[in-house]
Amino acid sequence: MKKKHTRFCCHHGCPVEATLQMIGGKWKGILLYHLMDAQKPLRFGELLQAVNTVTRPVMTRQLKEMIRDGLVTREVFPVVPPRVEYALSDKGKTLIPVLLALKEWGETYGPAQDVKKSKEEDCSAG
Repeated sequence: MKKKHTRFCCHHGCPVEATLQMIGGKWKGILLYHLMDAQKPLRFGELLQAVNTVTRPVMTRQLKEMIRDGLVTREVFPVVPPRVEYALSDKGKTLIPVLLALKEWGETYGPAQDVKKSKEEDCSAG
């Protein structure tokens, strides 16, 4: 008897597409990773400094989209000067295993070892 091949179908609106809409894009995964890694809420400037290659307008747009999708919370404190903190929401925290799996995959299959070592040295130096 011939074994039946399982066919995976991802049509418009499928769960994979919906997930990638929420976490896809150049900066969302990186922002989510930094919010996870910090283990505490981060202010806009702290997050901007952690990512350091994203522009303010792009980061603002990405954060707004993730807030809209319920992945990130934004808390405004009634103080002068204004203080705003961002954190993973409960829904966003469910992505932690996904983010860790992406990190592990990147460590295994990412840049060549010498490039990887050079970046780690740069990160530890500053």
